[in-house]
Amino acid sequence: MKYSLADTHCHLDFLDFDLDREDVIKRAREAGLEYIVNIGSSLDGSKRSLELSRHYDCVYATVGIHPHEADTFDAQGEETIRRLAKEKKVVAIGEIGLDFFRNLSKADNQIAMFKSLIKVAKDLSLPLVIHSRQAEDQVLEILEKAMPIGAVIHCFSADENFLKKCLELGFFISFTCNITYKKADNLRRLVTGMPLERLFLETDAPYLSPEGFRGKRNEPVFVKLLAEEIARLRGITAEEVGRVTTENAKQFFKL
Repeated sequence: MKYSLADTHCHLDFLDFDLDREDVIKRAREAGLEYIVNIGSSLDGSKRSLELSRHYDCVYATVGIHPHEADTFDAQGEETIRRLAKEKKVVAIGEIGLDFFRNLSKADNQIAMFKSLIKVAKDLSLPLVIHSRQAEDQVLEILEKAMPIGAVIHCFSADENFLKKCLELGFFISFTCNITYKKADNLRRLVTGMPLERLFLETDAPYLSPEGFRGKRNEPVFVKLLAEEIARLRGITAEEVGRVTTENAKQFFKL
């Protein structure tokens, strides 16, 4: 049965989809996906994301620079993001944030870029797509000082305390297909207990394929399996999960 769905975070501009991107989007549409938000994670990726949004009616773009890229960020990069963000169908700044797990860029550079791109978002009245990995205290501190601002914490992987604080700030929370993993009991508990009205669905494709497809490329069509898992956990229908989370995304991203 088809019902409304939105994949609020994927990377269809990546090389992983170069051979069959058209088919991937077609499969998603046939499964009931109304909206696909393609996430910019570098300067070139943001440009590709924008091009995809121009080519496909159902695709919307964000522009941003992943914290892994922070060591090469400069004023020109900020200006490029600012220029791209003014384009039609760009619906957010992101993904941006802090990653103190892999530490592929220096912490000081990550923080400086995060603050710079938050300012771009505020100047242009755009919401934020936040990447946070083992940096929850620092992310909260920076976002609290930037309030008021809209934000979604993508691929949520932190604890209940961080979830509670994000909800108190009015942020949305996005879970991926990793909630289907056998060892993801904590994530399943969190997604079961939080308000459905503050939840997004995402695949983070090509990453984090659902259980049963691990080791293979993820793609937006699998957001349906995510909706079904959340419905099972919460004791409601997948149709209701799809309807509410899609409406959440429409309001947040102004789709």
